[in-house]
Amino acid sequence: MAPAWLAAAARRFLLAAAAGGGVGVAGVAAFVVRADLRTATEQVFALGALAFGLGLLGWSGSVMAGRGFENMQRYLDTGSNWTESDSRRAMGRIAGFGLGVMVAASLATVGL
Repeated sequence: MAPAWLAAAARRFLLAAAAGGGVGVAGVAAFVVRADLRTATEQVFALGALAFGLGLLGWSGSVMAGRGFENMQRYLDTGSNWTESDSRRAMGRIAGFGLGVMVAASLATVGL
């Protein structure tokens, strides 16, 4: 059985992916009005890949530099509530959303 933190992280990622899938389908439908299906799916896929890449890069940056930022905020007494774990959760959601958009665009290409 998976630990509770892993199940919670997977649930957050999958919920974001499901939301991204819905947005991806709506995006393909919206872009198809302006262009043909191939162009629409390519554009929506590219936007999803952008979000996925941003989330992945942000997550890895949070892992590498997060403790340093937390210590800097403590030292400077900024009063910010930013933490490494909050940043990792946010970036995981962004990556999940982008992945959902990419999968939806791919399935729209195959399905239509």
